[in-house]
Amino acid sequence: MPPLDRRDFLAGLLAVGAMSRIPALFAAEENAPLTRAIPASGETLPVIGMGTWRTFNVGRDPALLDQRQRVLETFFARGGRLIDASPMYGTAEAVVGELLERLSPDARFAATKVWTGDESATRESVANSQALWRIPRFDLMQVHNLVGWEGHLETLKAMKAAGEIRYIGITTSHGRRHADVERLLAREPLDFVQLTYNILDREAEARLLPLAQERGIAVIANRPYQGGRLFDRFQSRPLPDWAEEVGASNWAEYFLKFIVSHPALTCAIPATTTVEHMRENMGALYGRLPDAAQRQRMANHLEDL
Repeated sequence: MPPLDRRDFLAGLLAVGAMSRIPALFAAEENAPLTRAIPASGETLPVIGMGTWRTFNVGRDPALLDQRQRVLETFFARGGRLIDASPMYGTAEAVVGELLERLSPDARFAATKVWTGDESATRESVANSQALWRIPRFDLMQVHNLVGWEGHLETLKAMKAAGEIRYIGITTSHGRRHADVERLLAREPLDFVQLTYNILDREAEARLLPLAQERGIAVIANRPYQGGRLFDRFQSRPLPDWAEEVGASNWAEYFLKFIVSHPALTCAIPATTTVEHMRENMGALYGRLPDAAQRQRMANHLEDL
């Protein structure tokens, strides 16, 4: 064997040093929250957010407020940012506002909706929600289920241009009005679209998700658990023995990682009333995501059960 010259020797040392750092690099990546960029700005968001439909509609009950505070504390502690609400959700906005004031989180992404058929009442709706949330400005304002969308969107565009809100969008749920959503995605300068998407409800994959990706529109997935029905159907079943390969250690991670691994998705917004379930939800914010072939395997597995 020929003797090593000085250059080869130093190169070997560098290679050994680099190899010794590889486990640390992978560990850092594994422990970092998964994020996606908002196409309109490049700002990144954690891929798991929090919905408030039904779960935060608890009025002024002190015990329930304290319990929801623990849920929200867990959400922030595990790296969450985006909280989604609506005037339609009863007292949810007021509850979120009180708890945000109690917790004063370092980082949050406040998203709510305009929900009124009066297309001249956009600013009033935003102001009402702002007072309930107790914040100076919303990050995202959405037109809820396209109600009065023409008038609301025109006002929201003007408010965004004036710096009164940061992003604008539209929502739909339960797979409704996809043709209308498609038309708006194609022609309106939207930053976000929120729609129903989960491992069994995949209609959006055909046209809406590719169009949003093409147009540079961020996508929020609502009803990620079909309102809890996915757990009703599959919770009693064991996870497949290959679940760890897709980064899932429980059914919540299985369902959520399928959603956020779609390249068009920005964030999924599961809702919960318990700290334990919030921890499970936020587990999907870390670790590996399935690739295209693994996603298909995940969907096929549920269809075969």
